[in-house]
Amino acid sequence: MVPDIDVFGRYTYLVTEVVFGAFAYALLSATGALGRAAKTVVALYPLAYVWDRYTLDVGVFQINLRTGREFLGIPIEEHLFMVVVPSLVVGFYEVVNPRDDT
Repeated sequence: MVPDIDVFGRYTYLVTEVVFGAFAYALLSATGALGRAAKTVVALYPLAYVWDRYTLDVGVFQINLRTGREFLGIPIEEHLFMVVVPSLVVGFYEVVNPRDDT
């Protein structure tokens, strides 16, 4: 059974981004990959922003449980999403493929 997280109302999406962002941060900290994740986010962010802006503008998807605050034409939660997702990917990659620094 999936927990009903809409109890956070308009903050639901923001809460999920913070929770998964904390998980990503923990993975990156444990693996020493914060810098690598930051480089990945910086490299992907411009494309992710354009893609996100376009899909929202043409109505590909709607975000209901959000704060309603926007920055540069997209919800603030989407900006967080564009940081959290690549950070999680890098974090998991580093856990699955540990570096041998010897």
